[in-house]
This record gives sequence, structure tokens and C-alpha cells, in this order.
Amino acid sequence: MSNTYGDWLKARRETAGLTQQELADAAFMTRSHISHIEAGRRIPSREDARRLDTALNTGDVLSSFLPQEDAAVSDYFEAARQLEQQATMIREFAYSFVPGIMQTERYARTVMRSGFPPRSDDECDRLVVTRLERAKILNNPVTPVVWALLDEAVLRRPIGGPEIMAEQIMHMVRLAESERVRIHVLPFGLGAHPLLNGMVTLMWFEDQPPAAYSEAALMGKVHDSPTLVERLRGAYDLALGDALPLKDSLALMRAAAEEHGHHD
Repeated sequence: MSNTYGDWLKARRETAGLTQQELADAAFMTRSHISHIEAGRRIPSREDARRLDTALNTGDVLSSFLPQEDAAVSDYFEAARQLEQQATMIREFAYSFVPGIMQTERYARTVMRSGFPPRSDDECDRLVVTRLERAKILNNPVTPVVWALLDEAVLRRPIGGPEIMAEQIMHMVRLAESERVRIHVLPFGLGAHPLLNGMVTLMWFEDQPPAAYSEAALMGKVHDSPTLVERLRGAYDLALGDALPLKDSLALMRAAAEEHGHHD
């Protein structure tokens, strides 16, 4: 996202002679939240912007020029990647691809090569390394807490061929069996469900408001609006309630991996 808003906030804060902590105290926010807004990683809610205007005596400037909460991010995943690294809880919904932090190297490389225009080998290498770096958040055995809700289509589409798919699915099974992540599958037989429109990630933080990220073809959006985040959380919870239990989900995943393997 453009950081014009964050730069302007920082300039007004410094003009007022306030540290980030002093502004946070005056606006009833956390210092880290102020820091993320100034760096362009977060968009304040309307209530946050109103409190910042009051604390800085800037009338309604910060409220009036608040970036659109559902505007597409220019480098659309970068802001979400930053948030992902800070989150204490992540809930993923995937309907076509395996969530990025759970992808194997060969699966990730196949995904990178499927885009248009075609990518060079060097570009694919850089993107795969970045994706595998993201997955390192799972090296911590406790945080972030990760839940993944998968449409059955994620397991059935043979991305990269049977061998790569079997490897990818069993990687997720092992993550779930180790209790590092929790995975539930939305089976085809369920029919329509509240998240069919696209991929969604919900994120919670130790000292910041929750955020969400949604993605479709060649575009992604980071959402800070409390109302929209709550709506997406409600849709996620509703879909989760219709998903297979953990034990049944893992059984379906193992069966899918075996079916892919039989076609090898």
C-alpha cells in the first residue's frame, strides 16, 4: 500500500513533539500499532483515525483521508506477508492451492510456474525461496497457532502431477499429526459454503487489532475494518462448523494422497 498516510502521520507526530509511545497513550492505542501505521503496514480503523485526530489536534484530516479499507494493495501480498510474520494466530481458508506456509518446495515451484506471463528460472527460484522462508514460522512449536480449512478441491487437483501431490498432502498430514497445525476439509458433498468466493486468511496479534487478507486472480486485499474482519470471521466459523472433524479430515487426506500415488 502507499505509505503517504503513514508518512503524514509521522510528520504530524514529530511536529507535535510526541514519541510513538506518547501518541499511543494519548490515542488509547499501542506503540506497535502506531509504528505499523507509520511504516505503511497497517491501515487504522475509523475509530483509531478519529482518536489520532483528537490526540494530534488535526481536526478530521486523518479520518477524512483514511485509505479505502478494501482497496487493493499495489504489491498485493507484501503487506499480508508482514502481518503473517507478526501474527499469534492464523486461520487459513484455501479453495484451490495449499496455503503458502504449508507448501512443499516442489509444489510451490509448480505453482510459481503456472502464472502468466511465464517466469524465468531465476525468478521462480527467488519466489520459491521466499515462500519457504515464510513457512519457517512453523518452526516455532507454539506460535503462531495455525488452523487450515481446505476445500476438497485443494486435495484433488493434481498440481505438479501425482508424486508431487502425494508428497504435498502427506506433508500437511504430518503437520497435523504433530499438532503443529489443525486441518479440516470441506468435502465436495457439502455443496455451497460461505467461503466459496475466494481464499481468506484471518490473523490475530498480541497488541494490534485483528486483520484479514483475501485473494483472487492477480489481486489481493488486506482488510483492517473491524466490521469486515468480523464478517469474514463469521463466514469462516460457519464453514468450519460444516467441515469434517480433524480425524475424518486426515483420513480423507491420506486417501487422497494414496489415490494420487496409485496414478504415479
